[in-house]
Amino acid sequence: MKMNINSMNLIKKMKKMILMLPTPININILWNFGSLLGICLTIQIITGLFLSMHYTSHINNAFNSIIHIMHDINYGWLMRLIHMNGASFFFFCMFIHIGRGIYFNSYFLYLPWYTGSLIFILTMATAFLGYVLPWGQMSFWGATVITNLMSAIPMVGNNIVIWLWGGFSVNNATLNRFYSLHFIMPFIILMMILIHLSTLHITGSNNPLGTNNNLYKIPFHIYFTIKDIQGFMLMIIILLILCSFYPYTLGDPENFNMANPMITPIHIQPEWYFLFAYAILRSIPNKLGGVIALLFSVMIIMILPLYNMNKFQSSAYYPLNQISFWGFVNIMIMLTWIGMKPIEFPFMMIGQIMTILYFSYYLINPIIFKKWNKMLM
Repeated sequence: MKMNINSMNLIKKMKKMILMLPTPININILWNFGSLLGICLTIQIITGLFLSMHYTSHINNAFNSIIHIMHDINYGWLMRLIHMNGASFFFFCMFIHIGRGIYFNSYFLYLPWYTGSLIFILTMATAFLGYVLPWGQMSFWGATVITNLMSAIPMVGNNIVIWLWGGFSVNNATLNRFYSLHFIMPFIILMMILIHLSTLHITGSNNPLGTNNNLYKIPFHIYFTIKDIQGFMLMIIILLILCSFYPYTLGDPENFNMANPMITPIHIQPEWYFLFAYAILRSIPNKLGGVIALLFSVMIIMILPLYNMNKFQSSAYYPLNQISFWGFVNIMIMLTWIGMKPIEFPFMMIGQIMTILYFSYYLINPIIFKKWNKMLM
């Protein structure tokens, strides 16, 4: 009885902590994408759970089990399409969430930033593992190309690749372990999100002006919960429209063919949300250099809290910062476009230029901050 009373009190405290969180009054629609990411993860876990009930993780049956889900299971087609396109929505919201953090200098709240960066890396790993499971041509060859990157590690690279594969090629053991990891990773991400939210409660939310006082804060409920619900409804409507009318727009036609180790697709490419990193990988002629650039392209966001050179927390309204940020957005779009193109002139050259500009942004930003700091002193 006493335990029940204690647990109820704990739930009440947690509810009060979440709903009565002091939130800056001036935050805009870009702050909605954090909650949208939460609903995206919930959708992915629920649909993934239903799909796992009918999926078979065997190289002879995986492709046919997807067809079985689509054709024979009641609303299986809906679960599969929501799960498939939901991943794209997840990354779209995540890119905007991270972009907002960079634009408004939210990375100065280093605890939420580092936990969020780790969530981003784990999400990319989970999405890659999930892309292999349908066992289509692009799934198989994507797994082959990405796992082969480990062979670039000096001395132990080839042994790591064989260990990852569970054999001497991408085979049944590879599919089994990828399925197991893909199933467990969302729950690890969920745990990391709870840590992310806990750190946010410690530091408080950033706001467009970058002010750091408690004078202009209001309770999260009901002022912002109603806005979040509005965002949920809008996103779910767009997702259902995409799944109902344009279900395969974001997919690759090669994945309609069953995996065949004897036939290599003309052009191997990952999903759209990995294309910027894939373009950077291809831009480096050296294999080990390409792998290092690929890792840095994702992990480089972790150096942002180390800047800490600006007098004010937000520099979103400073012209130099705006020019550099929107230039960076265009670089990301260009790299995504280059990732879709074949490795030939002029795409290779454009990719190399964009790669240099991509990493330059993170080096130029501290200089811009220093200049503004001197001007404002």
